Amino acid sequence: MPSDDRPGPERSPDTAPARGGPPGPVIGPGDRVVVTGAAGFIGSAVTRALLDRGAAVVAMLEPGARTGNLEGLEVERVVADVRDVASVAGALEGSRFVFHLAARYQFWPRDSRGFYGVNVAGTRNVLDAARRAGSERVVYTSTVGALGLDATLRGGLADEDSAPRLEELIGLYEQTKYAAEHEALRAAATGVPVVLVLPTTPFGPGDGGPSPTGRLVLDFLNGRMVGYVDTALNVVDVDDVAAGQLLAAERGELGRSYILGGENLELRSILSLLGERTGLKAPVRPVPRGVVLGAAWVSEFLEGRVLRRTPTVPLDGARMAMTRMVFSDERARRELGYTSRPAADALERSARWFVDHGYVSARRRPLVEFSS
Repeated sequence: MPSDDRPGPERSPDTAPARGGPPGPVIGPGDRVVVTGAAGFIGSAVTRALLDRGAAVVAMLEPGARTGNLEGLEVERVVADVRDVASVAGALEGSRFVFHLAARYQFWPRDSRGFYGVNVAGTRNVLDAARRAGSERVVYTSTVGALGLDATLRGGLADEDSAPRLEELIGLYEQTKYAAEHEALRAAATGVPVVLVLPTTPFGPGDGGPSPTGRLVLDFLNGRMVGYVDTALNVVDVDDVAAGQLLAAERGELGRSYILGGENLELRSILSLLGERTGLKAPVRPVPRGVVLGAAWVSEFLEGRVLRRTPTVPLDGARMAMTRMVFSDERARRELGYTSRPAADALERSARWFVDHGYVSARRRPLVEFSS
């Protein structure tokens, strides 16, 4: 994959060359840009990329959101629930660009209505508000989890045209993001200038949750991984995803989807790379799928149903962890000029962030020796 020495695309003062469609507007100094979910993992990376352009960023935050990722950033903060039509309309007023990243992402929800309210109705509200505000571009963040994976079962790669069977969509997150994606496509068909992006598996700084993929790195660092599942992921750096979002706004064809990815790697290779970069020993023992599913079932029953707390190993999370998530991002590279850094660099940046921000135990921290 290309290195991180990425020359910036040449731009005229008013338009950028759009390989996927006609020239689009360029994000420039002073442009009012709204980012929903701006304090999140990917959202904060998009916010930083926009600030580097000199944009006037409006960080739209859900009530009670943790805002550590926005510390030190000069943004206008607006608290607004995406389910509240009036609040969304007020936040988007006067916006030239909108990046919609706010979403509910859990594997064991206590209330399914929250998923539909945020992921589906919330997306509809943002798109409607962008239409009324006259926004020139909306970038909607979907997920590769809403794609079909038949090609991967035959040893190939899924792409933007891989349609899923509904029974393939794992849990409320994938199901509601699939529905929300169709809200975006419907809006595009009625004239809303929306472009869709589908990140693969991001790693890197700012994963305070942590996300399920960040949890993989953290469990590795804390010595909690006794083995690995026979699966594969597409590894991408979160800042490359953010750069791809800006490219989609400026060069993407309206109503078109773009996978923003990196390298396809077996999980055992990912752990091996983490071992090389951190000096820690990578697990070498494969874990049978039946063991993983059994542990998840027990976790959901005892922790979820009996103790009424979030399971350590939710069943949907286990099912997703065993699914080969490998993709082609050729469309984004060809049409947007998208690039990504090596997966090993993304994994190391993730590990460094967890170590630097106190996520690694005091016992394990002295054992970590970064190679670069």
